[in-house]
Amino acid sequence: MIRRVALLALLGLLGGCSALEFAYNNADTWLRWQGARYLDLQDDQAKAYGDRVDAFLAWHRAQALPRYARLAHEASARIARGVSRDDLLWGYDSIRAQARESLRRAGAQAADLLDGLAPAQLEYLERRIAESNRRFAREHLEGSSEQLRARRLARTLQTVEEWLGNLDEAQRERVRQFSDRAPLNGELRDRERRRQQAELLAMLRAREAGARLADWAAHWDRGREARFAEANRAFVAEYFDLLVDLDRTMSPAQRQHAIGRLRGYARGFDLLAASR
Repeated sequence: MIRRVALLALLGLLGGCSALEFAYNNADTWLRWQGARYLDLQDDQAKAYGDRVDAFLAWHRAQALPRYARLAHEASARIARGVSRDDLLWGYDSIRAQARESLRRAGAQAADLLDGLAPAQLEYLERRIAESNRRFAREHLEGSSEQLRARRLARTLQTVEEWLGNLDEAQRERVRQFSDRAPLNGELRDRERRRQQAELLAMLRAREAGARLADWAAHWDRGREARFAEANRAFVAEYFDLLVDLDRTMSPAQRQHAIGRLRGYARGFDLLAASR
């Protein structure tokens, strides 16, 4: 849930600026719903959680959104001149750095409340986590390797076309090649999720969130299984290869589509930050 809090402002990447504004302006409602969904908060706890949501979003609007706007402006300029692997690495590292900062802040805001959860509430959280794991398994684990690759291909095509507009057949074939080459790491991702979940639950049962949660959340990738870390690096490398190849074949209209989306997000982030 904490990672979802930090990534909420990036919901605009799934739609236009109006969708971004709607999502962000309704973030408090969404986060309160998530608190009720995962934590079974009681009256006083729900109010305390709401206060922390408000404080986090106030910080995020004032501090994080202006940085998102600058990143989006810079990314649009890099796309305009043509994307290199260095550009992709810059974007990847920049997003991860912003996520770490937001996760640390969210963890610090939530820690004392989470340390006060009753055993029954922790059992409730554990059941909801199990439901989340079943949903993950349906999408990423169930089916043959051909079915898993087909689902990944559909997701990747949808994402790329949201950014570039309609792809030509050669570009769609390049996306298919990516899906065929990139490792299927669903089982490794599932083990990583369960490792993180077990660590979080153990921390909460020991009432150590106040001392540990902020740093733990900011370094979500610390302690990864070596096989998963290697598979993740291989996946990112294949994805970077795909994006560089697509950049070389982009039509002027596709490039302008991508630039326009990023500039729109930058304007949206600036407007949201100014509306605090």
